[in-house]
Amino acid sequence: MLGILRTRRKLLADRALLGRWGEKRCERFLKKKGLQKLARNFSCKSGEIDLVMVGSDKSIVFVEVRTRADENFGSVESSITFAKKSKLLRTARYFLATHNIENRPFRVDVVTIVLGRTGKPQIRHYENALVT
Repeated sequence: MLGILRTRRKLLADRALLGRWGEKRCERFLKKKGLQKLARNFSCKSGEIDLVMVGSDKSIVFVEVRTRADENFGSVESSITFAKKSKLLRTARYFLATHNIENRPFRVDVVTIVLGRTGKPQIRHYENALVT
């Protein structure tokens, strides 16, 4: 119990650590749903994608992970702006082109994780959040 409290305190004190923790937590969450990891933190000139997964139907799933300590200043979902959506789509298309898999269906999912001060973290998964 004490270890969990220390870990939570560390995460709440370090935003970069919280973000990395959220990406790993998200990856485990999606693997339990049957997705397989293809890449993590893919980046190019047009942007960065946190996770690239393969769905059970063999489609490519690009995942934007948003991790927050709490939602005191607004919902996590509201942090995904139009500009961010555009960058995600451009980066996803670039990934498909550079890996010669342009003929595969793809979607962009958003996973939000809220750590909170107590209790279990809240994970929300929005499939096909950006209609392509």
